[in-house]
Amino acid sequence: MGSLILCHKKKAKHPYEISRIHMRIYTIEELCYYFCNNLYLVDYTIINRQLCDWLEEELELYDLADELRGILDQNGPVEQFLLTVLSHASIYSSSEITRIHNVLEHLKNQNEVEREKYKADNLFKAGEVASAILVYQSIVSKEWDDSVGRDFYGQVYGCLGSAYGRLLLYEEAAAMYEKGFNVCQDTKMLKAYLYCCYRYLPQEQYVKMLSNEPVYLSIGSVLKEEIRKAAENVKVDASDEQLGRWKKEYQRGNI
Repeated sequence: MGSLILCHKKKAKHPYEISRIHMRIYTIEELCYYFCNNLYLVDYTIINRQLCDWLEEELELYDLADELRGILDQNGPVEQFLLTVLSHASIYSSSEITRIHNVLEHLKNQNEVEREKYKADNLFKAGEVASAILVYQSIVSKEWDDSVGRDFYGQVYGCLGSAYGRLLLYEEAAAMYEKGFNVCQDTKMLKAYLYCCYRYLPQEQYVKMLSNEPVYLSIGSVLKEEIRKAAENVKVDASDEQLGRWKKEYQRGNI
């Protein structure tokens, strides 16, 4: 038989809102679930006195709130704050708490820039593309950390290309992929760059660009065949004008 987990009886009348991902938290269990699935995103935007006040006023967790305020007063580490909340909720076994602690220790040992990238990656996966772009841009705009290598920054540019591409901003995406390729020489990035160019450049200009670079021409021919095969599998009964309107609506967030 499976074990029975007794949840805290109190549910908040007024949720704690995590504005970054538009999430509303009503119970201590939901808060723990958010922590455990977003360890790389946890920072001062949620580890603060506002959360302590909410735990006290909405969930009547007076002892926990006081303990967490004490951690904040002593400038305690994030992992101590998180583990205190998780332990108080009693929904995780000791082995699960240990696993989470090990992940937190791993995070603590990472470079700041590596933590920032993972934070952006998680924002991107959560659909917060604009927020992810801001974090990626902050990484490449600061002085580069030699300890992570140039390939790391090339991949960040590639992530920026993917993020802009998700918003159908192909010109911006192409610029990022080109920068990424120049940094790390990843041919997959070059292929993505050419695809974005194909999407936003006039056909005549795109063909001229390919003809000026033998490498572009080779990759472009492969890309053309892949696009043709993809088009055969996707039937869209809409005019170019309609597709253009949909693109603009999507970029405005209306779709």
